[in-house]
Amino acid sequence: MNDDYLYQQIASSIKRDIANGLYKVGDTLPAVRTYSEIWHCTIGTVQRAFQLLVAQGIVSTHIGKGTVVINNLSSEPENSLRNANLIHRAETLFLDLITSGYTPVEIENAFNIALARWRFVSQSSEYTDQKILRFAGSHDLVVAWMATHFQEIAPGYNLNVSFSGSVSGLLSLAENKCAIAGSHIYDGQTGVYNLTILKSLFPNESFALITLAQRNLGLIVKRGNPKSIQKLSDLTREDVTFVNRHSGSGTRLFFDSELTRQNIESNQIKGYFNQKTTHSEVAREIAQSQADAGIGLEAAAISNDLDFIHLTLEQYDLIVKAVTFNTEPIQKLLTWIKSPEFVNLLSHFGGYKTSLSGNVRWTDQ
Repeated sequence: MNDDYLYQQIASSIKRDIANGLYKVGDTLPAVRTYSEIWHCTIGTVQRAFQLLVAQGIVSTHIGKGTVVINNLSSEPENSLRNANLIHRAETLFLDLITSGYTPVEIENAFNIALARWRFVSQSSEYTDQKILRFAGSHDLVVAWMATHFQEIAPGYNLNVSFSGSVSGLLSLAENKCAIAGSHIYDGQTGVYNLTILKSLFPNESFALITLAQRNLGLIVKRGNPKSIQKLSDLTREDVTFVNRHSGSGTRLFFDSELTRQNIESNQIKGYFNQKTTHSEVAREIAQSQADAGIGLEAAAISNDLDFIHLTLEQYDLIVKAVTFNTEPIQKLLTWIKSPEFVNLLSHFGGYKTSLSGNVRWTDQ
């Protein structure tokens, strides 16, 4: 990929992590070498990204102290777009509930009760309390379901979910900001998911990789595929508008590597920089005729009544530190993943395969 674009993508990914609260004012960012290994680029490219952030007044760099966050981005334009997207999603849910027969008063009361419950749970216990497990990582529809049903999986525990992308999830796990990371980063040289990058980034730590499921990943298109999109090269056509996943997500890393392998330039794709945080957002963009195609999960296509063009079967892992693996909630989660109930749940979502679900690999074995 062209480094002139890549350093900007790295900077945007870091800005998104700061805006989402992964790094706060005063926090030190991971080292330049760490980012160069994650993005498979030169140290110079990462340094250009850091220089851009310094010029924008977001971070400062000092010899011997690393790169420190100095701006929480509360006034950044990206936050305005984020808030606008949140309002749009709230309005969509509101209209859906209205058409289902609920009154505005009933909806408002339900939201107030749900918000009060969330505030009680999030404020009454810290991460060290171990009654709340924090998840950070790649978006997945099953993980989103787990967030609202975790009491059924591990009674007495709640799951706090932040879909920040595979890369951010792994960094968050390494820095003890979450207990579970969700990732699906593929290494083309070894043909395995997640293991290579973990060994590369954290050679002296032991991690357990619990396979949640395999997922069908590909192109999401409108019902009936009116633009007759069949392969990645079709995305370069003038009549096709694309919607992408955000930089730093495992899906984006796969998509970019496929573009490189097939000698397709990203600037040939209209909408390449139209980036969404979740597979569901990509699907909704297409369902609402804002785009003709997007990269995402078959499960997201199914839930939005869209068509799907298969590209690959990927592996999604839940990653925990060795010291956390034998704790009660993780063991209950592992038992649930191996259960018939889990298999039945995934069959309802569609687009998942469970033959490897519950398998455990270790980085030090």
